[in-house]
Amino acid sequence: MDGPNVNWKFLDLLQEEHAQLYGGKQLVTVGSCGLHTLHNAFKCGFVAWGLDRLLKREEEDYMQVTKSSVFPLSFCAHRWVENLPVVERALAVWPSLLIYMEAVRTKKVPNPGTGSYDTIAAAIKDPLILAKLHFYMAIARTFTPFLKRYQTDEPVMPFLGRDLAEFLNSLLRRFIRRELLQDATTVQLTRLDITERKNWVRLQDVDIGLGAESILKSTKGERTALEFRTECVQGLSNMVLKVQEKSPLKYPVVRQMACLDPTVIYRDPDSCRRQMKGLVKTFLEVKQVPLTKELLKSVEAARTRYRDYLTEERRKKELEAKGQKRKAAEDDLEELRKRKKTILEVSQGLAREADKTAEEAEAKSGTKMAELISKSNILRKGSKKKLAELEILEKEIEAKGAELRKIE
Repeated sequence: MDGPNVNWKFLDLLQEEHAQLYGGKQLVTVGSCGLHTLHNAFKCGFVAWGLDRLLKREEEDYMQVTKSSVFPLSFCAHRWVENLPVVERALAVWPSLLIYMEAVRTKKVPNPGTGSYDTIAAAIKDPLILAKLHFYMAIARTFTPFLKRYQTDEPVMPFLGRDLAEFLNSLLRRFIRRELLQDATTVQLTRLDITERKNWVRLQDVDIGLGAESILKSTKGERTALEFRTECVQGLSNMVLKVQEKSPLKYPVVRQMACLDPTVIYRDPDSCRRQMKGLVKTFLEVKQVPLTKELLKSVEAARTRYRDYLTEERRKKELEAKGQKRKAAEDDLEELRKRKKTILEVSQGLAREADKTAEEAEAKSGTKMAELISKSNILRKGSKKKLAELEILEKEIEAKGAELRKIE
């Protein structure tokens, strides 16, 4: 996937070609790739701490000293948000890293002399390094769900405006006063001045995540904690500024597409009508795609195509459900047949053993004969009991077979 600059250049070339082909008409613009924007926004918030250097992998003598085969993961420098597993692993192996670094310090193992080692050595001296990693992890977990959902080819544009606004809100709620966010429209969120300190909550109230809060409580010095919180706010501000600057939310079409969101249609039909009118006006403007006969004909048939699509999807689900039901019935029938075979073998075995014991009894006398006859009778009763079970099982097999024939 190319970067935003390449995407914009491609769009410019496409618009030029489209204008030549359709007499100046152009495509509707909804902004550049939102995923790139968020990746870059996240990077912008944390680059000052140099965590990319810290999270690089270092393995020399590590396993021998720590007795652990769990290593740090490799850091991806151009997709920062996808480094959530990296920072999670870094926190998990941090105690082992401390053991390794102590072994190097006491010369139990040689100093590797690498840049990664020097970075870790410097990080250990930072009393807030764990708080920084926890804050990184908390913010990455805010970004990740949105990015995962929108890395898709499915038609999710109707939901983009709502989800992006909620994502932006989740960042703003960490450090912006609630009264400024309450009832704020999507456009107002993109224009909110987050560099103005009077709009911030108190530094003590900045939401840096539970992990970072826990680390700060064990940190000596209130000034150090406040400086860390200030850095967190600055990082959040940089992220939000990046999102505000290049967010698709700035484009009316993105916001108006919410009229196709079923939940919005149900909850606020009047708003949907207004958005739909705005969307139609946008597409009817002079610079947009011309309404040709072919296009109008295609639109007229859209409802039919959609109905056919739903019918086909319903048919597929019914076939799938029928197949699963048939498979379950076949498995049950096979299991019943196996049980029948087992019970029949047991019954026949008991009958043979009863006959054999009775024959032995004929050759005996007295107490021994009585014992053998008693044993033979017990075995024969067991055989008859199994035959009774077999009759019940036969009925179950017959019923299951009838059920299977109905499915067919």
